[in-house]
Amino acid sequence: MKKFLLAALLAGVATSAFAADLPTHKAPPMMQPVYAAPAFSWTGFYIGVNGGLGYASVGDTNFASGSGGVVGGTAGYNYQIGQFVGGVEGDLDWTGMSKSNAYVNGVAPLAAGTNKFTTDTMATARLRAGFAVDRALFFVTGGWAGIQTNASFTDINNGISGSQSVWRNGGVIGGGIEYAFTNNISAKGEYLYAPMSSQNYFGGTPDSENNKLAVSLFRVGLNYKF
Repeated sequence: MKKFLLAALLAGVATSAFAADLPTHKAPPMMQPVYAAPAFSWTGFYIGVNGGLGYASVGDTNFASGSGGVVGGTAGYNYQIGQFVGGVEGDLDWTGMSKSNAYVNGVAPLAAGTNKFTTDTMATARLRAGFAVDRALFFVTGGWAGIQTNASFTDINNGISGSQSVWRNGGVIGGGIEYAFTNNISAKGEYLYAPMSSQNYFGGTPDSENNKLAVSLFRVGLNYKF
């Protein structure tokens, strides 16, 4: 009997040792999910501010071409398909392009004196088309532009003076680059060229003249996309 119990005990110990040596079948550890940020898109409405410098070229007239600061606001909408971005944009700026000048108008009776040409409010409504490289957008733009002009003169030779304010319409083309620092905030730099319709100033006086105007804008801006 003792031999039987001893054999059973030894068999149990051997079975336990063999089982301990067998490989385990534990489930593999759970993989933690990896968060991937969504791809950036230019699609959406935006508003912004802009500022820079402007130059008003008046051509071969009695006025002098002037320069000055530009500051205002912008609103628009972009839609992105692949790397192509199309949209519309409008802005309203105050422009301080101004220049005084001494002149002589050879039309009889001879006019001579000083004048001043100044620009005021300027607005544009444009289409934009661009190519996106991740968060950088290279774009061209074009459309309508209008600007408020103010002109004055003092004709010393004839003892007369006057002033005239005129809103002038024209076209605008340009281009630039915009970069999105976050999903909502972007900064841009752009150049716009706006040739305006011809305009007569001081009609009915010896100082009457036809004026041609082309505006160049160098602007930077900061936009917020919703």
